[in-house]
Amino acid sequence: MDQIKVGKFIAALRHERGLTQEALGQKLGVTNKTVSRWETGSYMPDIELLIPLGELLGVSVNELLAGERLSDEQLRKRADENLVEAVRESSFDLKERTEFFKKKWLRDNVWLIVVSILAGAVVSVRLSFDQLWVLISPFWLVVFCWLRNRMMAYVEGRVYGDPKPSGEQK
Repeated sequence: MDQIKVGKFIAALRHERGLTQEALGQKLGVTNKTVSRWETGSYMPDIELLIPLGELLGVSVNELLAGERLSDEQLRKRADENLVEAVRESSFDLKERTEFFKKKWLRDNVWLIVVSILAGAVVSVRLSFDQLWVLISPFWLVVFCWLRNRMMAYVEGRVYGDPKPSGEQK
């Protein structure tokens, strides 16, 4: 699958429809920067966006993945090729997918970790050394468990197929 060819095709179809990157992104629930990355070939659209993207641009998923309009005969031939290519490119094992989504959660929630550390620092400044060990140990245990629980709920939701667990943003 030629990502640059696919990206140019998406851009051409978007222009045909008279849509800006921002307008297309809004219709799909992504940013204009994401659409730009698709069009430059930096990224491919998420699998769950291929059908809505194709519908908005007036092409099939196979045509999107081929990066060109296809005749009926070409469509059948390319369908098999696109399926094999998509499976080959997305063949991550469970451990790789889990690690990927853990890292993604940590990147997306670094602010939460920083705020937790700052809250612990504020509590430690306010207390004497004797009181500190009594309160800080349970505090960090609760914070660690809470953050780990949030991360694992996010990871499990993505690894096992729920693309948007309740309470989480994409």
